[in-house]
Amino acid sequence: MNRREFLVPTVAGAVAFASGTSLLESAPAFAQDGQEPLGGQPPAGSSSSVKDFDYQIKYQRAFEAVLWNMPAIAIYSLRRGAFTALGMKDNDIITYSATATPKLEAITANSSTPYIAAYSDLQKGPVVVELPAAGPDGSLYGQVVDAWQFTIADVGPSGLDQGKGGKLLFTPPGYKGAIPTGYIHVASPNYRIAFAFRSVIAPGKALADAYAYSKRLRMYYLSEAGNPPEQKFVDPINQRYPTLPFFDERHFEDMHAVFSVEPVREHDKIMAGMLRTLGIEKGKPFTADDTTRRAMRQAAIDAWFYLQQWYDNAPVSLRYWPDRHYMSLLQTDANKTFSFIYDDYIDLIPRAAEYFWCTYMPKVLSDTPATQYMMALAEKDGKPLEAGRLYKLDVPAEMPVKQFWALTVYDRATCSFIYSNLNRTTLSSYDLDKMKKNADGGVTLYVGPKAPDSLESNWIPTAGKRPLPAMRFYGPTDAFNNKTFKLADFELVT
Repeated sequence: MNRREFLVPTVAGAVAFASGTSLLESAPAFAQDGQEPLGGQPPAGSSSSVKDFDYQIKYQRAFEAVLWNMPAIAIYSLRRGAFTALGMKDNDIITYSATATPKLEAITANSSTPYIAAYSDLQKGPVVVELPAAGPDGSLYGQVVDAWQFTIADVGPSGLDQGKGGKLLFTPPGYKGAIPTGYIHVASPNYRIAFAFRSVIAPGKALADAYAYSKRLRMYYLSEAGNPPEQKFVDPINQRYPTLPFFDERHFEDMHAVFSVEPVREHDKIMAGMLRTLGIEKGKPFTADDTTRRAMRQAAIDAWFYLQQWYDNAPVSLRYWPDRHYMSLLQTDANKTFSFIYDDYIDLIPRAAEYFWCTYMPKVLSDTPATQYMMALAEKDGKPLEAGRLYKLDVPAEMPVKQFWALTVYDRATCSFIYSNLNRTTLSSYDLDKMKKNADGGVTLYVGPKAPDSLESNWIPTAGKRPLPAMRFYGPTDAFNNKTFKLADFELVT
């Protein structure tokens, strides 16, 4: 054999090699002057649209990081507010003595039933949450979530305890210790956990009873189970409790606070690598130069505008009733959960949009959920609801609810309550005795900057904000769930 028979064939020369002709003998003549390789560089005459690549790469990664991080930042912001504004610590429990006011600056909170909330850190060991049994004195409804705000336990009659109460035991990632008898074990995939419950007022009971019922809760570390410390309760009813995410460079300081503690999941490792560009690295302090901070600030601002317009342009297919302008607050993934994680991808934008306007979702949305919330995105003619306008909503006498209905109006910009002189955020079936009724027994509710004459009892003020009304159905009936009932759209008055 000669030397040429040992040459490795290329794709182009495979035929020549098989036929016994060497590649050197079959190769074309050398390229002529002026010819270029096929690919490998931009088209002739191209120029870069980017003048500052350092800023551009940081901006792009920061923008995507805001969308990726939305579930985690929303729940961390609740924790941050509790610790900084309320002076709380892990395992202290918030128990509202009355329904929340605008001083609870939170994403689409309710102001019909009093809230209960708490936070803990499993880096210090497993945590016990003692739940009271549901009964004539009250019951609980709510979720325990991890640091990514994915529900790890539902509580109450439809939850893990089935309304019987008991001791939930939350263990940290990789926990190998024994689980004592008598506990309902919940393994958390992350270290920080949080819960938000509603103390549901029992028939014939009052708010004060729901408040007293909530104080039956206990939360402590398993290491303290032999002699649990006295439970600390915090009632922030008269305090400002700021829990909203920041949409500026502070967003990334909070992102670092999450990332520096929690395990990095396999499907998040690419993003973890990108965060290093922004000075967010596990085990290291947060560092960012001026260019990085400028990029982060603009990226967070732009992400807020992007998610706002995402809802303005939401497809008709997302409406609860195709011929109405309502969208369910609970927008699930295709598996009826709120992870948006599939076998081969994460649906990043719908996940960001859902956690942008909602917190504490159930683990799975059943066909007969305990509550449903219809968010009005436009009025009857399809025009977006505007600041400074007065709208009306006709509510029939017979609403498809087993418990009660409530109309709550939020500021579209923040998805939180609107501050006003009246301090009213909600009107509900509990308020019917105070409202002016229509001839058919229903009521007309008004949403806007000023009440119509003699109808202040039927009015929720917007104080110049663009409204985001939410009609809440507590215990929706079959008529709601099978969509034979349809709620009227809002109508423009002035």
